[in-house]
Amino acid sequence: MRLWLFGLYGIVATTAVAGDRAIKRGVADTTGLVSSLPVFKDLEKYVPLNFDKFGGHEIRALDNDLYSELFSHWEENQHFDYRLLKYLEDDLRGIKAKKGTAVNCGTGVLQELKPVNTLEEEGLTLEQIVDRIEKDIIEFKDEETVAVNVASTEPVIPYDHEVHGSLEGFEKAIKENRKDKISASMIYAYVSLRNRIPYGNFTPSAGSGIPALKELAEKNAVPHAGNDGKTGETLIKTSLAPLFAYRNLKVLGWMGYNILGDLDGKVLSHKQNKESKVVSKDKVVSKILGYEPYTITEINYFPSLKDNKTAFDFIHYQGFLGTKMKFYFTWDAVDAIVAAPLVLDIAKFLIFAKKKGVKGVVKELAFFFKSPMETDNYNTHTQFETLIRWFRSLD
Repeated sequence: MRLWLFGLYGIVATTAVAGDRAIKRGVADTTGLVSSLPVFKDLEKYVPLNFDKFGGHEIRALDNDLYSELFSHWEENQHFDYRLLKYLEDDLRGIKAKKGTAVNCGTGVLQELKPVNTLEEEGLTLEQIVDRIEKDIIEFKDEETVAVNVASTEPVIPYDHEVHGSLEGFEKAIKENRKDKISASMIYAYVSLRNRIPYGNFTPSAGSGIPALKELAEKNAVPHAGNDGKTGETLIKTSLAPLFAYRNLKVLGWMGYNILGDLDGKVLSHKQNKESKVVSKDKVVSKILGYEPYTITEINYFPSLKDNKTAFDFIHYQGFLGTKMKFYFTWDAVDAIVAAPLVLDIAKFLIFAKKKGVKGVVKELAFFFKSPMETDNYNTHTQFETLIRWFRSLD
């Protein structure tokens, strides 16, 4: 069983790989892994606890390996016990990324990540970029390979029915080198699904969410899921908002103010890259409540926090006899630590889905995403119940 990560040298990907190896070595337990809950104990009949091999694409310098990149992240964030880092060195040495693409990744990525290894810098066309990425993945994959996109958030590309509306139109745009219409996440999803590799989109980027790629997934009978991993403030929002609905309390307004450091914060400090993230986080309240209270969702870069992500939320609500009341909460977490196990979970459930003959969008994995595809269920509680029912129906 193999895992290919788009954005392999980022803090989420490197932490996910380290976590998998630490569990395999018996120096860490499975806390944080949804797939290891007792209700999913039979998953191991179909999907091993650990992956055999890791690989991925990256647009950073490729001179280092995964261990070196994780060490750099650790020096910045110290997000887990240093003894684990040193203990896993031999496991992580030699895991190296292949050169990826930054097509339409936006000014946030270009200015903050400063990509030095992109295929387009070689002067390649979209068709040639696809061929190179496909070659890398074919050399890596086996029958139980899954791909997850954990790269930085891309700007929104306006929907173009001619290009995004059908597989024929999408492939025509690649042949015609329409770089204004196609992004890196679309390319990664396209290559994965074309090679019958399940694909998970942990980002708010387009990925496999366009109709053309949904069509490809159905055609090739491969499962995929997304978008945007639900790890922090939105997890709390989608767990708390139902409380107000259950008690028939009217939410008048909901303000969420997020501050974060590290590369993610830098990239999202650029308006172009922030837009899709804000939309993803903001819409969940109205989806759950069935009406639209006044909402503010803000994300700002706060350098000293590093990989810590802090959210301050204020909820103004109305109760019995029209009385107005308030609720406040603060969420503080290390972003990579809450995100990494979900990357492993999504990968495992997608492999399980493929083994069970599931194809197309796996909407039952909505529990893991802020903007789940092809479902209006944003309620964390009912999403979890749906996930359990789905698993039991296939087990």
